[in-house]
Amino acid sequence: MSDSAPSPAQPYDLLIVGGGVNGAGIARDAVGRGASVLLVEQDDLASYTSSASTKLIHGGLRYLEYYEFRLVREALTERERLLAMAPHIMWPMRFVLPHSKLVRPAWMLKAGLFLYDHLASNMTLPKSRAVDFRTHSSGRPLKPEYTKGFVYSDGWVQDSRLVVLNALDAAERGAEIRTRTRLIKADRVNGVWEAVLEDRVTGTTSTVRARALVNAAGPWVAKLLSETLQIPNSKSVRLVKGSHIIVPRVFEGPQAYIFQNPDKRIVFAIPYEQNYTLIGTTDIPWKEAPGTVGIAPDEVTYLCESVNRYFQTEVKESDVVWSYAGLRPLYDDASANASAVTRDYVLDLDTTDGAPLLSIFGGKITTYRKLAEHALEKLAPVLPVVAGASWTASEVLPGGDIGEGGFAGALARLRRAAPWLPEQLAWRLMRNYGSRAYEIIGEAASMQDMGELLGGDLTTREVDYLIGKEWARAPEDVLWRRSKMGLHLNDAEKNAVADYVKKKVA
Repeated sequence: MSDSAPSPAQPYDLLIVGGGVNGAGIARDAVGRGASVLLVEQDDLASYTSSASTKLIHGGLRYLEYYEFRLVREALTERERLLAMAPHIMWPMRFVLPHSKLVRPAWMLKAGLFLYDHLASNMTLPKSRAVDFRTHSSGRPLKPEYTKGFVYSDGWVQDSRLVVLNALDAAERGAEIRTRTRLIKADRVNGVWEAVLEDRVTGTTSTVRARALVNAAGPWVAKLLSETLQIPNSKSVRLVKGSHIIVPRVFEGPQAYIFQNPDKRIVFAIPYEQNYTLIGTTDIPWKEAPGTVGIAPDEVTYLCESVNRYFQTEVKESDVVWSYAGLRPLYDDASANASAVTRDYVLDLDTTDGAPLLSIFGGKITTYRKLAEHALEKLAPVLPVVAGASWTASEVLPGGDIGEGGFAGALARLRRAAPWLPEQLAWRLMRNYGSRAYEIIGEAASMQDMGELLGGDLTTREVDYLIGKEWARAPEDVLWRRSKMGLHLNDAEKNAVADYVKKKVA
């Protein structure tokens, strides 16, 4: 337990339920203002929505069509801040938007991109411009009927690592993070929350007290209110399933593509893990209970058809090497169309019976840091300890202090410091951990010193770091959330990782 954690008689200032990007972001901001914080997550950090995104740090170009100007402006401002906060796990990307005669007219695209460029007051990325695909290199993968279009800038993020790094920073500043811990019940008692927590590994329960409770349970936000806390609330959440497929690389180059479909939806095709292309997403209303979801066959077909309208190389259902899906908990604004439901967030503060309860409806990865600021602003009048100045906009996340020359400069320094590291491993360590790569390497002076190779270039030393510092407790935590090594290892190698993790965690 950290130094700032309270004694049994002393309540935490803040109990946060939910270890997605919003919960982790609020924990980081609050502890940095001097609050004592406990965050509980029923599974692993970023187990659900926050690891199932399209991995974009973006303003949301298509949200302009729904007049979401405030959200887009805030997201574009945050895009610049986030790229500076974590240059190891985020980077700028150019997006190619072909003009299709079947969908929006070219003048509308041009006007939208002009607005997109100018809503960002602090934009440092290259602005949008029109391109001729008959001469521009980005036109090579496209069918010949697409002759004109646009390129514009946005950002890319390793989404689940963003969550872990916020939790890590929070923990290093004094917050307590408990994964695989579920809130069983919570009641207001003498002006504070009394909460019963269950350790899902051991089955044991414990009781904690907190001055305020934040419901950042994502898809479970409404269920937590109605069933666990038994508190009526007029606001509701709409669950929308978004699915993605991963296929062997369809095109060369660092650029991504954004394709318009006849149904007015858009689908991205993005370079992924060096050898692959990520294609997504769908928007399917989800009426069942929240939980783990998977892609449906008709979604695979839809995504293949969406890119096959544009790419010369056909993508077939049989090409899919991996898929993932997640539920987006959108604030229910009564829109008839799932694609039109607002991506903005709503913060609901309940102080009717003393101890405050803040519930988070909606939100998106790009605006998580600003959402955390707004959440603490909302709590400050009833929880003065969080009323301090906002500070997260200019503080890098763990590993983000990579030094001069950006990622390329940091990678070159790592290669000089550890010339024995294979080139691909040095690149991956810097991409995932930034300056913390040196912590993983430690005193090692050869690959033998890095321990056993479990598969690919994944060493026991790296896995030990993930278990010791980043709350990895199960094979999928290592293979799919802390890294994407699951894509690169065969079944025997994945089993070796699983056996090692189980042995270390037991």
